[in-house]
Amino acid sequence: MAGLIQRHGSFLVHRFLTSGKKIARCRSVPFSARIHTSSQLAKLVSFNLSDIGEGIREVTVKEWYVKEGDNVEQFDNLCEVQSDKASVTITSRYEGKIVKLHKQVDQIALVGSPLLDFDVEDEDAGESSSSSSSSESDEEVLQQPVMAAAGHGGTMVALTPCGKVLATPAVRRIAMEHKVDLHKVKPTGRNGRVLKGDVLEYLNIIPEGTVKPHPTLLRGQAPVTSQVEKDKTTLETVVPLKGVAKIMVKSMTECLKIPHFAYSDEIDVSKLVSMRESLKEEALAQGVKLTFTPFFVKAASIALKQFPILNSSFDAANESLIYKSYHNISIAMQTPQGLVVPNVKNVERKSILEIAVDLGALQERGLAGHLTPGDFANGTFSLSNIGMVGGTYTHPCILAPQVAIGAIGQTRRLPRIDASGNVVGAHIMTVSWSADHRVIDGVTMASFSNAWKKWLENPHLFLLAAK
Repeated sequence: MAGLIQRHGSFLVHRFLTSGKKIARCRSVPFSARIHTSSQLAKLVSFNLSDIGEGIREVTVKEWYVKEGDNVEQFDNLCEVQSDKASVTITSRYEGKIVKLHKQVDQIALVGSPLLDFDVEDEDAGESSSSSSSSESDEEVLQQPVMAAAGHGGTMVALTPCGKVLATPAVRRIAMEHKVDLHKVKPTGRNGRVLKGDVLEYLNIIPEGTVKPHPTLLRGQAPVTSQVEKDKTTLETVVPLKGVAKIMVKSMTECLKIPHFAYSDEIDVSKLVSMRESLKEEALAQGVKLTFTPFFVKAASIALKQFPILNSSFDAANESLIYKSYHNISIAMQTPQGLVVPNVKNVERKSILEIAVDLGALQERGLAGHLTPGDFANGTFSLSNIGMVGGTYTHPCILAPQVAIGAIGQTRRLPRIDASGNVVGAHIMTVSWSADHRVIDGVTMASFSNAWKKWLENPHLFLLAAK
């Protein structure tokens, strides 16, 4: 046919009906006219994930309502997707058969990427491809339908060279059954095609505005922006998440799938304050800055030996616990890149001074942005010393696949009653534990906390665990 077109300098439009092999030939149209042609072969349509607003660029597929081989109609539910803000049900824009699902449940789908492929029922569906990310070629521009204004409010409709409104046989059948003039229906399909939903809106069967216009209808139109929207854009700044912040979104999403329970207590660290004060000058002489955190870490390791279940990880798929003989204790650190949680390796084999050296090295690499994947690998238990910033009690989130975490609050000088009944000043520190309630019960968590607390309230006991 291409050769015939070139010889005669005009387009002969052939329309092949899917219901038979009859060929309808329309009048010749000058070469300069923009017309629509359709191909019976181009029946595979990719249905892309459209922009669902709120700055969301990726979602997780939570449930499919269809499977490959199913036949669907317009507005049938296809799947449910979950963003960090809400769940959204995706409905079909086409009628046809599901050929391929591009994403499985719990996989990430990006805006603009294909969700599934349709084998559409209509002979003209090839031109209705939902992919709008690539620009049209000059050949595609020549294939655009002629746009003409109907007398019903100046609505733009697409006309084929034969003068008909651009619509599929299924849509024409609905229009004929309801005695609807398609020239009066506002089109929303690609390049002005009248869709089934357009007819249903015209008949008030579905609410007006249910069907969104295809991007090809919006080309060349100046966006209408209200003064409120203009003011809003000047007051808001969009910053895409990346690096540590983006990783944190995913890790916290996973963490909140864990059923947390909390346990809190307070510790009198007056003796620990005195011990640290007497040791910090000697530690500094050895080139080590001695803070309270190494004591917290070492006490946790000692208590973990008594309660090894808190040093395990939960394998949900196999419903089993994996006990770790090594104590790689993760420490939450604030860095210029964001909150990171590297770990001190093999704490069970190290002295308090060695732990302090490792903590200092992690902090230096964190501030310089030089932490490596090895610094984060194989953590078994977590501590967060939020008291360095402020606050007392909190509810920390477990770092999966670990099963417990402790958040240490601020140490304050408070009045307490001593053994003789006298009111004395004491250094009181708070701690908040969170545990995975699938595998840790309240008694175990409280017992571990008491063991940890005993070493901090009686720091001379560290002499018995000098290594």
